[in-house]
Amino acid sequence: MIIDIHSHFYPDSILDMETRFGSGSWPGFRKVSAEKGMITLDGKDYRPIYDACWNPARRIEELDKYGVDIQIMCATPILFAYEKPAKESLECAKLMNDEALKMCEHNLRRLKTMCQVPLQDIDLACKEVGRAMEGGHVAVQIGNHVGDKNLDDEGLITFLQHCASIDAPVLIHPWDMMSPERMPNYMLQWLVAMPAETQLSILSLILSGAFERLPKSLKLCFAHGGGSFAYLMGRVDNAWRERDIVRKDCPNLPSSYVDRFFVDSAVFSNDALDLLVKCSGSERVMFGTDYPFPLGEIDMGALVRHHPSLKDDEKASILGANAARFFNIEI
Repeated sequence: MIIDIHSHFYPDSILDMETRFGSGSWPGFRKVSAEKGMITLDGKDYRPIYDACWNPARRIEELDKYGVDIQIMCATPILFAYEKPAKESLECAKLMNDEALKMCEHNLRRLKTMCQVPLQDIDLACKEVGRAMEGGHVAVQIGNHVGDKNLDDEGLITFLQHCASIDAPVLIHPWDMMSPERMPNYMLQWLVAMPAETQLSILSLILSGAFERLPKSLKLCFAHGGGSFAYLMGRVDNAWRERDIVRKDCPNLPSSYVDRFFVDSAVFSNDALDLLVKCSGSERVMFGTDYPFPLGEIDMGALVRHHPSLKDDEKASILGANAARFFNIEI
């Protein structure tokens, strides 16, 4: 059983949010052809996409092509709307969550979805994740920060505690990347800032002592292989040993917390995946593609399937068994 836990959707039926709410900068959509579209922002072209983002039949066709049995979708992060008024963000979340379930109705066995929530208002976020999980979502996707608030913020910890209490798995996806003014070209925000954002998220939970307050039953997964965390874990451990300002709120060696979260396999090289498995353990890596975007794994599953040193049981765990347990999916 092969389960892709990291893919995105963007409905072609998305309403003109700016017209709907009368203010602010909202993402939109322009259909270019039956198979191509353009995400818009502030009336300008933002990102070209194709019909796999909104057409479940096309999605199933491509899953069949690469031998993927189940795919879990989540919204494109531009739709989070954390900077908007909370009630507008909630309305956006409900629209996206309901639209995602409609897409899954095309094939409920093959397509699953995560919800989104208005994370700037913890009470509303807790209510919406509960509604969505009861309605058929298998998890919740959140951004790695809300404005200047990292994951160790008290409100965000409260939300994560609530997710644990209702057994809602959480995918943490980087977004709204740091220092865009220094990275205007070459997709550097995605290539440099995005891995750093994820590293920042993981360390925010570890070094703040937040994991001491979060139940071990909480299911967390960080996208894109945990960003730069695995590569820099030794540096963090060294800092913890040598500097009291690093360990003042963190009672244990930072690397000892790798058993508190999962990562996906979207790292794109054999050496990177080998390091990731050595860092996290094959039981905490799940197959993820970032489909259907160009920075995703185009030949879905090839990296894990053809990895030269992973054992067959490790490949089976990464490709599906870990995800089945994490998302409570019956095989």
